[in-house]
Amino acid sequence: MSTLDLAVIGNCNYGALIDRRGRVVWCCLPQFDRDPTFCALLGGDGAAGGMFEIELVDLVRAEQFYWRNSAVLETRLFDRAGGSIAIVDLAPRFKQYGRAFRPIMLIRRVRPLAGSPRVRVRVRPRYDFGAGVPEVTRGSNHLRFVMPDRTFRLTTDAPVSCVLEEVPFVLAGPVEFVFGADETIANALSDTAREFAERTDAYWRDWCRSLSLPFEWQDAVIRAAITLKLMSFEDTGAVIAALTTSIPEAADSGRNWDYRYCWLRDAYFVVNALNRLSATRTLEGYLDYIVNVVSTAADGYLRPVYGLLHESDLAEREIATLPGYRAMGPVRVGNGACAQVQNDSYGSVILACAQSYFDRRLDRPGDEALFWRLEPLGEQAVRRWDQPDAGIWEYRGRAAIHTHSAALCWAACDRLALIAGALGLDERKRQWRQRADQMREAILARAWNERRDSLAAVLDGDGVDASLLLLPGLGIVAAQDPRFLATMARIERELRRGPYLYRYADADDLGPPATAFIVCSFWYVDALAACGRREEARELFETLLARRNHVGLLGEDLDVASGELWGNFPQTYSMVGLIQAAMRLSRSWEGAF
Repeated sequence: MSTLDLAVIGNCNYGALIDRRGRVVWCCLPQFDRDPTFCALLGGDGAAGGMFEIELVDLVRAEQFYWRNSAVLETRLFDRAGGSIAIVDLAPRFKQYGRAFRPIMLIRRVRPLAGSPRVRVRVRPRYDFGAGVPEVTRGSNHLRFVMPDRTFRLTTDAPVSCVLEEVPFVLAGPVEFVFGADETIANALSDTAREFAERTDAYWRDWCRSLSLPFEWQDAVIRAAITLKLMSFEDTGAVIAALTTSIPEAADSGRNWDYRYCWLRDAYFVVNALNRLSATRTLEGYLDYIVNVVSTAADGYLRPVYGLLHESDLAEREIATLPGYRAMGPVRVGNGACAQVQNDSYGSVILACAQSYFDRRLDRPGDEALFWRLEPLGEQAVRRWDQPDAGIWEYRGRAAIHTHSAALCWAACDRLALIAGALGLDERKRQWRQRADQMREAILARAWNERRDSLAAVLDGDGVDASLLLLPGLGIVAAQDPRFLATMARIERELRRGPYLYRYADADDLGPPATAFIVCSFWYVDALAACGRREEARELFETLLARRNHVGLLGEDLDVASGELWGNFPQTYSMVGLIQAAMRLSRSWEGAF
């Protein structure tokens, strides 16, 4: 049975998910949002279809771990007779000729550890979302998988006949597998695989060395940071929400969505978290992406989500050829949210861009030209702050004037005033400050529900949702403000389930939510700390850390009874929440020794 006990490898072009037995069960090549080459996670054409497996015959136990401070993964398999093997998986990434070398290449290095292990290799790529089986041709040291629109090559020094026919053989010594573009490897395969593994490992260790880490929980933060970096598509600067599509938010819920795209809201959270860790290049790449998106936005109108190549039309459709995760379909490609009105997008973009005006580490600081591109977004925020939208939770069957969206519109104007001040544009500063102040007063007045003694999720409304916990971080209300403290108390009463937090309690288009939205619990941890309840926050944070899978990753949702992870994976929102909470809660380096 499929689970989210998965590890991720990648190189900022593509990513792959590998299960605890060392099987590649999900991988879209040549980039995150394309037709999956390995799709067994969503069913493929059966349990063994659409995967790349190195099976140890008579397997009894498996171990899996990342190399220290690296995106290189090692899986160790043990058989009944005392034999064992190690599989090292990586997507090459390192500096070469002054730029990042990140080929469309998956390297799998296999070596015996003990005994006389027998292995069976299954390489079963698919196309057309599992429906198509490629034509296979054989060379002296490779197999070619020919598909209608692309061809992949597996180069190996293992017995090619055994690989082709899936016949077990004794692993007498190390063997290499390189799967990727249909290109010849010029040098000795073992030398190339070893060099790429060493240089990739060195790249990630060097990248981690530059991080500004909290004193506590460093291993958890490092793994989260590497995972966020792997979710960036470096060609354009886009940041995807997750690697997968259609992992249900809860069992048989129908809440199956495609997250392999760039949500402006989610991407802001990611680049903000990485920037706080001093990993600034992802922010710089994302700013390039934003400039391209804004340049095609008529009158500053933004969609909430875009494709990796700035596509605005991500028409959603169902795929009949894949049964889905644990056969819990439907499998969807594209996302209907691209056609929704989500008014928080304007604030999310301007918040991301605002950092470039005040962070002196960046090679290309924000300038006046960027400010003039951002102003139309601010004008949209002024027009839209009190207009209905689908909100942060992307309701599909109803619209309302969501407090979170209104607060982000306020943030757009507030930050434009700050940017104008930094640029010496005094008249623009005055105008944006006046607009922001008027909006803040109106938002807080209309969000406050006197009868319920709390801020409401909808202006002039009644209910609460977890997004209200974000208001102090935006700056629209202080964490110690009595209105926010009263709101927290109500959220605790209505949304908390044990140590976890639901995003909302009321039924939506698909019924009541059945799982906790993981990042909401991290938001709650952050709010507890901001309100001075640090010991409670630390205890809850440790509980959430224990919910990570065996290699330190999180999905989107959590079953509050079993602790099982659900939702698309790995979920950037969740990893961002971990980083932000750790940085707020950690003891200071000063006096720590």
